Amino acid sequence: MSSPHGIKLAVHLVTTYFGELVSKVCECLLRKGTLSLGQVIRYTELSKQNVTNALLLLIQHNCVQAFTIQQPGGFGEEPKPLTQYMALHDNIIHHMRFPKFLAIVSDEYGQECTEIFEGLLQHGRLSLNKISDRYKDKHKVDVTSGENNSADNVIHENFNKLVQARFIERCPAHEPFLQPSEEDDAPKKRSKMGDVQTLEARALVAAAPMESIRFLVEADDKWSSGAPDDDDDKKFPLTEIVGEKRKQPEPEVFATNEKKEILWRVNFEEFIRRLRHKCCVSHVTTRLDSVVGIVLSAIFEATRRDETKVKMEKTVPLSLETIYEEAMKSEEGRSLTLERVRASLVQLGCELPTIGIDETYSIDVKKIISQAQAQEVESVVLKKYGREAYRIFRLLSERERLIDTDKISNTTFVEKKDALKILFQLWKDDFLHMERIGNDAQKVDVLLWKMNKRALWEHVLDDMYHAALNLKLRLVYELEQAKDILLVLKGVTVGDEVLKRRKQVGDKWKVLESSLMILDDAIMLFNAF
Repeated sequence: MSSPHGIKLAVHLVTTYFGELVSKVCECLLRKGTLSLGQVIRYTELSKQNVTNALLLLIQHNCVQAFTIQQPGGFGEEPKPLTQYMALHDNIIHHMRFPKFLAIVSDEYGQECTEIFEGLLQHGRLSLNKISDRYKDKHKVDVTSGENNSADNVIHENFNKLVQARFIERCPAHEPFLQPSEEDDAPKKRSKMGDVQTLEARALVAAAPMESIRFLVEADDKWSSGAPDDDDDKKFPLTEIVGEKRKQPEPEVFATNEKKEILWRVNFEEFIRRLRHKCCVSHVTTRLDSVVGIVLSAIFEATRRDETKVKMEKTVPLSLETIYEEAMKSEEGRSLTLERVRASLVQLGCELPTIGIDETYSIDVKKIISQAQAQEVESVVLKKYGREAYRIFRLLSERERLIDTDKISNTTFVEKKDALKILFQLWKDDFLHMERIGNDAQKVDVLLWKMNKRALWEHVLDDMYHAALNLKLRLVYELEQAKDILLVLKGVTVGDEVLKRRKQVGDKWKVLESSLMILDDAIMLFNAF
């Protein structure tokens, strides 16, 4: 379940991009959970047509996933299929990160790939032909001339680059049907790992295309009037995953439009994975040194194809020679020696292998993320409560058991009276958990303190969502206040006062946008990583 301010931020983003009516439908799903069309109509009090259009738009932009379940029939009636809709909170929040995603694509592949990628960000889902049409319209390509074939080749090449980099993927099925099973009669269904698997989680798994076809491109559409008509040419895959057999996918595995063209969308997982790696490298560089950051970056680069899960806890084992060779590929790592790389791996927490055994190393990514999360919260405590509170909080964050007030005071060298005051303040603000134990005869209470990490992390994340929402609202306010200044056309002669105000508005906007992007890095640390 999303946090209160996380829902408010998501609703604000939907309102900004799609309008009040669509945001009303989205807010209903975010607050009440998975609903049928009839339930959404009843709760929002909107017309069926308005709700249907809003849901279709949200599905188009990957903010809602539909799925079908079997609803038990009434007395003497057959079971009926029922379509349910669930809001995808994380996907909505990802809209705030589109500039970061664009920057990654632009840095790696340049302007032409960025144009294709930008179209998918704007429209949510597009077929190959729609991507082609959009490119030709923007560049004013004459489809009756030789320019058309040249443009097709450019689009073909750049599209394949994006797929091979896993920046884009086939869309999930529109409405997967969840087969009833024996476990459905039970209150909960458990996954292989023992965790509770909700109906929504099952729906997402059912909707996702198989890994073997997720990044498979087939020439099933004519790129131009001169495209070949031979059936074999149409089925020939333009790209395929290395090591997997060529396979014709089932028609309902992935989403298609009314023309049965395959639809494509941005692969959020790949960008979150890259941003996660960037966060880890930045953290170890700051905490340890730049060489350790270079070595960790080399490990992430070497394991890019092997890491299939965004939240993988450990990297796959790599030999020292492989890590060293990858580090040497970067300009910063060319001067490194084998011994320096080995020392950096030890700094990252890797134990030296026994002599005679293959020297392989694996990095505990989850531990690095946990350290970065703790450091982020500690910085909040330091700024808000002061250095003594920071020492107390850090002590409690390193211990998992309850600690009494006297021990906290003695360990942190803070007077008991001051320590008690700080502890009560942190407890009042939900940073700490407190327990009282005492003797009724002596009427003396001993206070025990502990940091409840899970509850605290949720509280901190909600505060960050709140701050992000305030920044977004401030951006809207500043834009509204400066609307008359921003409408001044370029090339029009205006006074110095107008130019000065225009520059002030631009500078203020840049500061707010920059602050929002930095804050979003912290949000991803607690939510996406």
